[in-house]
Amino acid sequence: MAKRRATRQPTTFRSSWKGQIRFGLVSFAVQAVNTSSKSGGDIHFNQLHEPCHSRIRYKKVCPIHGEVSQDEIVSGYEYEKGKYVIFEKDELDELRPESERALSIDTFISPGEIDPIFLDGRAYYLIPDTAEAQEPYVLFREAMKRQKRWGVGHAVMFGRDQLSLVRPIDQLLCMSLLNYEAEVRKPQDLEDDVADPKLAPRKIGLAEKLIETWTEDDFDFSAYQDTYQDKLKELIDAKVAGREIVAPAADAEEPQVINLMEALQASVRQRKPRESASASRSGTSTRRGPRAAGRKTRSRTKRAS
Repeated sequence: MAKRRATRQPTTFRSSWKGQIRFGLVSFAVQAVNTSSKSGGDIHFNQLHEPCHSRIRYKKVCPIHGEVSQDEIVSGYEYEKGKYVIFEKDELDELRPESERALSIDTFISPGEIDPIFLDGRAYYLIPDTAEAQEPYVLFREAMKRQKRWGVGHAVMFGRDQLSLVRPIDQLLCMSLLNYEAEVRKPQDLEDDVADPKLAPRKIGLAEKLIETWTEDDFDFSAYQDTYQDKLKELIDAKVAGREIVAPAADAEEPQVINLMEALQASVRQRKPRESASASRSGTSTRRGPRAAGRKTRSRTKRAS
């Protein structure tokens, strides 16, 4: 007798937004779950009054009536000095019909066609919100994968008309929020701050060699981890236990680099041969973190200039 396949339980992550995804006349319900899991793991500090260590509190205060509760606060627009028109939350929500609150896909683009500078840093996994949404969700996920296309659309979410990028990642659709073009500062606005020195061909060749030497064909993003949080927790535990705080040993002083060419040559020599892919997979990789490697190269270049 064949064993019955176990049914996978749905996720219980808290959604940040619920709505419809619309492709032409096809729509299906989704909920958005933040891709970041940092909210509960980071260490947060409170501000205290130094003489008594009492916690500093922030209160919402009316200059006439004193402290007020959240349910007494409304939104107002100042149309003249000291004069406001008042809006209830329902009025703002009803500014656009329900049909416009769906994430409508306006066009499909090739991956990489939008510069990362337009990403505003917020990203969400989209998952079907109803049983009926499962089939169209999977249908468009697979079609986008096969066509190698990403969707660009807009919806009213988080209190504004939001531009969004939708792309398939593994078995999910992912929504990344975008800034509008008018909201992003143009590089031309700052180009006058960058000089245009004449570069010697040998220096350009060395810079290219440096990039080639430090390039990894089998990049493993999971190798980078936040060690600062671990060190911070150790410091907190030591303070709570009343132990003496021992500062970490200072890094050995780096040799002085007197010019850019020497910095480039030393950086090329500094990079050790990459370990084999099998060694990396077995956990013996000793990769230097991006901040450490970049910091060392930048500091030498700065002194050289």
